[in-house]
Amino acid sequence: MDALGLLSGDPRTFVEKVWAHRAHLHHCSPADSAALLSLDDVDHLLTSTGLRTPALRMAQDGAVIASSRYTRAATLAGVPLTGLVDPVKVFDLMDGGATIVLQGLHRYWEPISELVRDLEVALGHPCQANAYLTPPGSQGFALHSDTHDVFVLQTHGSKRWEVHDENGPQHLWLDPGTSLYLPRGTPHAARTESAVSLHVSVGVNLVTWRELIDRVVKQVLTGAELDEPIPAGYLDDPQRLQHEVGQRVAALAAGLADLDPAAVAGDQVRHFLRTRRPALRGGLHDRLNLAAVNDETLLERRPGSICVVQPDGDRLLVLLGDRELRVPARLAGALRYVRAQPHLRALDLAPWLDPQSRLVLVRRLLREGLFQVHR
Repeated sequence: MDALGLLSGDPRTFVEKVWAHRAHLHHCSPADSAALLSLDDVDHLLTSTGLRTPALRMAQDGAVIASSRYTRAATLAGVPLTGLVDPVKVFDLMDGGATIVLQGLHRYWEPISELVRDLEVALGHPCQANAYLTPPGSQGFALHSDTHDVFVLQTHGSKRWEVHDENGPQHLWLDPGTSLYLPRGTPHAARTESAVSLHVSVGVNLVTWRELIDRVVKQVLTGAELDEPIPAGYLDDPQRLQHEVGQRVAALAAGLADLDPAAVAGDQVRHFLRTRRPALRGGLHDRLNLAAVNDETLLERRPGSICVVQPDGDRLLVLLGDRELRVPARLAGALRYVRAQPHLRALDLAPWLDPQSRLVLVRRLLREGLFQVHR
């Protein structure tokens, strides 16, 4: 399944629409949409996984329902567990018109994890995902707006959306396979009619220029003297404060002037990638079978994996999401080839590396999750 295809047929067009901040609808295959999260998947999560709050919450008619009404306590190896979702209580509340909200699905549901990772790599902004299951003739939340951009993906049933823009309210009907993009701050509400509705909302937490520049300024303002108190008596002698403010502002300006924009950009890339969750499904099998990997073993790029290569002095920095490797600069050609390949054998690296070196490299990339043994 092409994760970004659920949002736009062409990733470049998709990104342009994001930056243009235009609300838009996109249509894809209902089967692809259902593969992201189906009604059966929600049933499985509610009844068979030991789900706990805050991974689930419930709401009805604009009000959040107290978790005590749909959770229970238990023990595990004698240790108390609280906040366990009680599916019978959840179903009873849903019968009465309550909406089920599955929160942070990108952390525990693989198809959505892949979608969120692909989206983050395309945008360079953190993303998150929730799902909303609403019974017929019901509304979970009143008209509201979010502080982040939102993609709504309808996966089961239908829902009528009220979306406000500069032209006033619009009414949109979402069926399976339909996605809706809402820029941050867009007032919206949704209600079901004759059938149950399931949709996934992907939030894009935009990194702003203010956040980036603020972090850069903090890096420049590292001197211990800035932690000293401003001078006593400045109320009667503001010129003294004025003089010292001028000195420190001048030092800040000089520090900012000395910054290398390329270094700032590289730091932002590393800062972002270090906080991305790894894609490691199947990693246990790969770790246990590393010694069996040879020149002819077929490897494939792991879905959702990240690989960015940056110069780092006389070495190379390989960014793999939340992990990074520092390798000799002589591996540049091999790594450029590796990054571009959906499939790979160690033998393919013969133009750059001897047999022992290429096995060391591909086994390390297997350990780190960039590739997996083809299955």
